[in-house]
Amino acid sequence: MKKFIAERFALNGLIAILSLFILFHLSVMLNVIPFGVVWGGTMKVRSQMLTLETVSIIINILMLAAAVIKAGYLKTGINPVVIRVILWIMFAFFVFNTLGNLLSDNQFEKIVFAPVTLILTIFSLRVAIIKDKIN
Repeated sequence: MKKFIAERFALNGLIAILSLFILFHLSVMLNVIPFGVVWGGTMKVRSQMLTLETVSIIINILMLAAAVIKAGYLKTGINPVVIRVILWIMFAFFVFNTLGNLLSDNQFEKIVFAPVTLILTIFSLRVAIIKDKIN
């Protein structure tokens, strides 16, 4: 895997896609995008959507922070082992998210989000296997 995907490419890809996901979830919250395209199309009530989208945004911000720290764009006192554990959790999260999107009754999730979360799965695996901060 290390020879097929460059560290910096995977990190920047994670940062870009997670940033776009945050914008996407904000667009859902602001009714720019109908909330029927998220959460398998199961949400019927706006208050439920706001709660779940808020949780999604928080999770995406935390994952984005881990990628930004791993890339060295943000200097913190956080132990690199903690960031690496978070990246492995992200990998597992994206594996299950991809499976959920593939099994969704919502065609938009299958066609659009399953490939994107598969890319995030690959990128997060590539970044998780980096032992030291990259230069």
